[in-house]
Amino acid sequence: MPTSLSAHLSATTRKTTVFAIVIGNGLVIYDFTVYSFSAVIIGKLFFPAESSLSSLLFSLLTFGIGFTMRPLGALVIGHIADSKGRKAGLNMSNLLMASGTALIAFMPTYESIGVSATLLIVIARLLQGFAAGGEIGVASAVLMELAPAGKRCYLVSWRSASQAAAALVGALVGACTTSLLTPEQLMAWGWRIPFILGLLIGPIGWWIRRTMIENVQPVVPRPSFKVLFNLHRSPLLLGILLMASPTASIYLMVLYMPTYLTRNLGMSPTISLLSSCLASAMLFIAAPLFARVADRYRQRKPAQYVTMLVSIGSVYPVFLALTEGVGEGLSLLIIAVYAVVAMGNNGVTTVMIMESFPLHCRGMGMSLVYSLGVTIFGAFSPFFVTWLISVTHNPMAPAWYLLGAMLISLFALKAFPVTGNERDAVEPVRQRL
Repeated sequence: MPTSLSAHLSATTRKTTVFAIVIGNGLVIYDFTVYSFSAVIIGKLFFPAESSLSSLLFSLLTFGIGFTMRPLGALVIGHIADSKGRKAGLNMSNLLMASGTALIAFMPTYESIGVSATLLIVIARLLQGFAAGGEIGVASAVLMELAPAGKRCYLVSWRSASQAAAALVGALVGACTTSLLTPEQLMAWGWRIPFILGLLIGPIGWWIRRTMIENVQPVVPRPSFKVLFNLHRSPLLLGILLMASPTASIYLMVLYMPTYLTRNLGMSPTISLLSSCLASAMLFIAAPLFARVADRYRQRKPAQYVTMLVSIGSVYPVFLALTEGVGEGLSLLIIAVYAVVAMGNNGVTTVMIMESFPLHCRGMGMSLVYSLGVTIFGAFSPFFVTWLISVTHNPMAPAWYLLGAMLISLFALKAFPVTGNERDAVEPVRQRL
């Protein structure tokens, strides 16, 4: 009974399919995350308030609201992917993300249509969140099912690498528009450029995935949340907790960092955006390298213990160095290196979680784990940290939030059931239902 595509595909076909998954996933994540790099301007244009802090908080709250639709998107799109094919689920995600991005790109501001602009941008973020909810888990499942023996972590790590590349492109576009345009031009129309570029997800995403090879699904019961929760509750709940560390890290250390450096440490907007560029570039390189090392071992936990304990031990010194003022260049390097340590093993974590679910509900299971984990621990982290800094006047607040998230993930890692890198090959799906 086949449980993966790897035995049936030529090397060329496998590479083509992996390319389609990775590029398509990167486009989806670019569209969802580019909002964070424009949060300050969007706050002023769509959430006018008495103070700039209030506008920013409303903007960050809307960024988080987009995540509330991710679990629903995970259920719907993950179910479609498990029952009608991975490509059907991914194409739906692609179409919905393009629609939400178009709505933001051409949205009249509050000054033009009043509160309707605020409501419409919230709707656009909800639509984007629904689309992203199903994309990550399904894309991860396809990559693992494509992987030949001993290369699961490596192949799945390219999904994490594509997200880093998406953040890199978003930050570069933001840095270019910020440096080349005047503040007046940015407020008038320049902020729309990243979103207009994001509309390429529609035609490019469809084109690269049009010939994607489907998996050969065994005849099993149709996937359902009830079956998933009743029979696979432990990996589902512990998987959500495992997401605390990587999601809090990427949303604070990469996506929120430009806002933090500008507002709290006084760096220029362009230099602040370069922090995301450097961190994303190093993550893009490091994720596959970490995964290659992890693939050499049958057990998934040891490598994660090492990086997690190092992250926990260094989070306070990292933010202490940033707040004490070690210079712009060194600050960017510190942020990038810490991001690599905190998130470099994300591909290994993803594989470990997916190995705990049977094939017929893997897409829904991973989508729910990721979307709920990100919604709980990552979605509102920029809002919460910004609010906490304003109340306590302590710029070390992000360090404490990250520390809490990492301790939660450390507990989940210890309790998570052990999986092996060839489990699907030696244990048929029907024996795990």
